[in-house]
Amino acid sequence: MNLNQIFNRMTRMAMNRLVNWTMRKGMKGLDSGPRPKSSGPQRELDKSARQAVKRARQAARVTRRIGR
Repeated sequence: MNLNQIFNRMTRMAMNRLVNWTMRKGMKGLDSGPRPKSSGPQRELDKSARQAVKRARQAARVTRRIGR
Protein backbone atom coordinates (compact mmCIF):
# COMPACT_ATOMS: atom_id res chain seq x y z
CA MET A 1 0.00 0.00 0.00
CA ASN A 2 1.32 3.38 -0.85
CA LEU A 3 0.84 6.55 1.15
CA ASN A 4 -1.98 7.82 -1.08
CA GLN A 5 -4.06 4.68 -0.53
CA ILE A 6 -3.54 4.81 3.22
CA PHE A 7 -4.54 8.47 3.32
CA ASN A 8 -7.65 7.82 1.21
CA ARG A 9 -8.71 4.91 3.40
CA MET A 10 -8.27 6.87 6.62
CA THR A 11 -10.12 9.87 5.18
CA ARG A 12 -12.99 7.67 4.02
CA MET A 13 -13.26 6.02 7.45
CA ALA A 14 -13.28 9.38 9.22
CA MET A 15 -15.93 10.80 6.89
CA ASN A 16 -18.13 7.71 7.31
CA ARG A 17 -17.94 8.03 11.08
CA LEU A 18 -18.72 11.73 10.92
CA VAL A 19 -21.73 11.23 8.65
CA ASN A 20 -23.07 8.37 10.77
CA TRP A 21 -22.61 10.39 13.96
CA THR A 22 -24.48 13.39 12.55
CA MET A 23 -27.28 11.14 11.25
CA ARG A 24 -27.72 9.58 14.67
CA LYS A 25 -27.75 12.98 16.36
CA GLY A 26 -30.28 14.33 13.88
CA MET A 27 -32.61 11.36 14.23
CA LYS A 28 -32.42 11.54 18.01
CA GLY A 29 -33.30 15.22 17.89
CA LEU A 30 -36.38 14.47 15.85
CA ASP A 31 -37.48 11.61 18.07
CA SER A 32 -36.82 12.90 21.57
CA GLY A 33 -37.82 15.99 23.43
CA PRO A 34 -40.49 17.06 25.86
CA ARG A 35 -43.93 15.95 24.81
CA PRO A 36 -46.93 17.69 26.32
CA LYS A 37 -50.13 15.78 26.92
CA SER A 38 -51.94 15.58 23.63
CA SER A 39 -55.47 14.90 22.48
CA GLY A 40 -56.58 11.99 20.27
CA PRO A 41 -55.71 13.32 16.79
CA GLN A 42 -52.42 14.80 18.00
CA ARG A 43 -51.51 11.51 19.65
CA GLU A 44 -52.00 9.73 16.32
CA LEU A 45 -49.68 12.24 14.62
CA ASP A 46 -47.08 11.76 17.35
CA LYS A 47 -47.24 8.00 16.92
CA SER A 48 -46.82 8.21 13.16
CA ALA A 49 -43.86 10.59 13.60
CA ARG A 50 -42.18 8.13 15.98
CA GLN A 51 -42.75 5.32 13.49
CA ALA A 52 -41.27 7.43 10.70
CA VAL A 53 -38.17 8.10 12.79
CA LYS A 54 -37.89 4.39 13.56
CA ARG A 55 -38.05 3.55 9.85
CA ALA A 56 -35.45 6.23 9.08
CA ARG A 57 -33.09 4.74 11.68
CA GLN A 58 -33.58 1.29 10.22
CA ALA A 59 -32.89 2.61 6.73
CA ALA A 60 -29.72 4.32 7.97
CA ARG A 61 -28.58 1.04 9.55
CA VAL A 62 -29.22 -0.88 6.34
CA THR A 63 -27.33 1.63 4.21
CA ARG A 64 -24.38 1.49 6.61
CA ARG A 65 -24.35 -2.31 6.33
CA ILE A 66 -24.50 -2.16 2.54
CA GLY A 67 -21.60 0.30 2.47
CA ARG A 68 -19.28 -2.07 4.30
